[in-house]
Amino acid sequence: MDTYKLKARFIHPKYWFAWLGILALFLFSLLPYSTLLRLGRLLGRLSIPFAKKRFYTARRNIELCFPDLTPEQVDKKVKMNFEHTGIALFEMGMAWFWPAWRVRGLVSIRGLEHFEKAIRQDKGVVFLGAHFLTLEMGGRAAGLIHPSYAVYRKNSNEVLDYWFYWGRMRENKAMLDRKDFKSMLRALKNGQALWYAPDHDYGKHNSSVFAPFFNVKNANTVSGISTLARVKNTTVIPVFLKRLPNAKGYELVFKEPLQDFPSSDLVLDTTRINEQIELMIKECDEQYMWLHRRFKTRPEGEPSLY
Repeated sequence: MDTYKLKARFIHPKYWFAWLGILALFLFSLLPYSTLLRLGRLLGRLSIPFAKKRFYTARRNIELCFPDLTPEQVDKKVKMNFEHTGIALFEMGMAWFWPAWRVRGLVSIRGLEHFEKAIRQDKGVVFLGAHFLTLEMGGRAAGLIHPSYAVYRKNSNEVLDYWFYWGRMRENKAMLDRKDFKSMLRALKNGQALWYAPDHDYGKHNSSVFAPFFNVKNANTVSGISTLARVKNTTVIPVFLKRLPNAKGYELVFKEPLQDFPSSDLVLDTTRINEQIELMIKECDEQYMWLHRRFKTRPEGEPSLY
C-alpha cells in the first residue's frame, strides 16, 4: 500500500521527535529482557506525578469494575498498572525489532488446540482480543504461530502510523482500518484469521450497544464481533497474551471457541463478548489498559461516571 511507504516529507522537522522515539525504542530493544522490565517499571512509577488525569481514569475504572476493593487496594492496582504501562513502551520496541527466535524463546502457549481444530476445519476465525498492555507483543507472538489480519486505528502522526503498521506487519498478512468492515468480512469468507478488540468506547454509533461490563450495567461496546461471526463457517476464539512473573516471559492463551454464537439478539451477543473479556482480564487485571475512559459514553439521561 502506498500509504505505508517511506515518504520524503517524513524528514520534516515536525516528525523529528517521532524519529527520535523510534530510534530510542530500537536501542533499548538491544538490552536484556530483565533489564527492560526493570526500566519499564521504573518509568511507569516515575510517570505517575505527570499523568494525574490518567491516574484518575485508571483508578475510577478499577473502582467501578471492582467495587469490593478498599481504596488502598485500588491504589495498589493502579500503581501496578502504571508499572505495566511502562513495560509496554519497551515491549513496543521488542515486538517491532526483535528477531523471531528471540520472541519465540519467551512465549509459551496454552489452548492452541482450539485454534488448530478450527484451521483443520477450514473455518474463518475471529480472534476476540482486548486492549491489554501486551498488545504489541501479543500480535507478534500470534503472528509467529499463524499470520493473520488485525483491526487497528490509524495514528494521526504519519511517521508513527508508518512504524506501527510496519511493526505489526512483521509476521502478519494485513492491518485493516477499524472502519473497513468489508475487508474484514472478505478475510473471514476466505477462511482467514482476524484479530478484533471491541472493548474501547468510541462513542455512540450504529455499531455499538450498551451491555454489562463487570459491575457497570451499561458499557458502550462495539458489537462488530456478532456481525463478523455471521459469516458462514466462522468461529470466535478469545485470545490474549499475559506477562508471567519473575521475568519468565509470556503466555499466549487461546480459549475455547464460543458455542451457539451469534444469536438473533445483538445485546445478548455483546454481553457474552464482554463476559469473555472479563474472564481474560481476571487472569491478569494489572495488565489491562485501565487508562482508557472505558465508560465515557452513557445512555441518555445518565450522568458521567468520571
